[in-house]
Amino acid sequence: MTLICVRVCGRFGVFRGCRGYVTSGNRAPTTAKRAEAKDERPVFQYVGRHRKPRERVFVWGFSYTGALGIPSFVVPDSGRKNPRKYQLTPYRLDMEQKICSAACGYGFTLLASNTKDLTKLWAMGLNKDSQLGFQRTQHDRSKSYEYVLEPSPVPLPLTNPQDTCILQVSCGRAHSLVLTDSEGVFSMGNNFYGQCGRKIVEGEVYSGSHLVHKIEGFDSRVVQVACGQDHSLFLTEKGTVYACGWGADGQTGLGHHDRATFPVPVGGDLAGVKVQQVTTYGDCSLAVSSDGQVFGWGNSEYLQLALVTEAAQISSPRLLPLKNVGKVTQAACGGTQVAVLNERGEVFVWGYGILGKGPNLSESERPEKVPATLFGRSEFNPGVNVSGIRCGLSHFAAITDRGELFVWGKNVRGCLGTGNHNDQYFPWRVTVPGHVVDVACGVDHMVALVKSII
Repeated sequence: MTLICVRVCGRFGVFRGCRGYVTSGNRAPTTAKRAEAKDERPVFQYVGRHRKPRERVFVWGFSYTGALGIPSFVVPDSGRKNPRKYQLTPYRLDMEQKICSAACGYGFTLLASNTKDLTKLWAMGLNKDSQLGFQRTQHDRSKSYEYVLEPSPVPLPLTNPQDTCILQVSCGRAHSLVLTDSEGVFSMGNNFYGQCGRKIVEGEVYSGSHLVHKIEGFDSRVVQVACGQDHSLFLTEKGTVYACGWGADGQTGLGHHDRATFPVPVGGDLAGVKVQQVTTYGDCSLAVSSDGQVFGWGNSEYLQLALVTEAAQISSPRLLPLKNVGKVTQAACGGTQVAVLNERGEVFVWGYGILGKGPNLSESERPEKVPATLFGRSEFNPGVNVSGIRCGLSHFAAITDRGELFVWGKNVRGCLGTGNHNDQYFPWRVTVPGHVVDVACGVDHMVALVKSII
């Protein structure tokens, strides 16, 4: 009997062809012979072992706004008759730049590089409120595109552009924030509620605006920004949280339900607490302290803050008594649902929607642990842990320490990337070629930053 086998090793791009051997009768070859055959297998190496991984950007979901940055999906080229309304699986975006941060707004996307090149910020998608900055049209230099179909540079009013790096971008419903390492925070887009951190101008026309505003007034350097639907959160180096924008649901945490036009320190139970992370996307906000406690404020119509209130809103931060969760390292907050990640790499969810534990669990006021086996942990891979969590408006995403991406929730316009339009009631692994470094979740699309050797 002659046995020929081929083994594919995706991690190093190596293919091994097992040398055939002959046996007499039905006897199996001896252990020594099997070892000898194994040792003599030829190795065909198609990718160098020392080749450095390349940064790649993958996109998927709803394409008609241009948020995926692929023009031929919206306006078909000569090789395709019909537009591609939905991209149901990850699609590689053709960009040579090293992208360090991505953010998904309501129909638009920002991509940033932390290099010191002159061009370091790109945008695509819906731009009716200049959330992508002024994008000059080809036919009239005084007008701006309302839809940008491919990644286009966004000019920033930097004093020293070649000495400044972008650390993070964040997107809301119709506004954007850009965090730099040495020149502070910049905002673009709709400022009707003061979410851009500047004076509200009644009757201001946002379409075609050239205004990119530098936000001032913090106690120290800003290290993280987060956009809600129409409000903004800022975390400084000293661990202080600032907020501005719409406060009708208490989402600014400033003790009132009015608009805030300039960043104001957030108090309540956060007073004197050193915060390490802030998160928001809809009208609920969360903060994680350096000692692993979680604080919440804003909308609680969907039980997001039911641990501390029966009311529909809270206008000041409250400490959430999370029992049996452990020390929290990250939190993610969507439109109606919440997730936290503890230091053991375990994920807990609550709120309303598809929470990830099957169709029978649609709401919970207390943290529910998502079984680690759903993220790939098994007796063969006992060390698998989740290292990052994210929320879109109605779905979740988790990244493991193996660089694998799992998603679950409402599959709005194919935003989950699972290859179909079905909602996902349990975490499902999305096939992305490479090691997923980070992911951004929107309303109906997603962006993944990947390191790949191919």
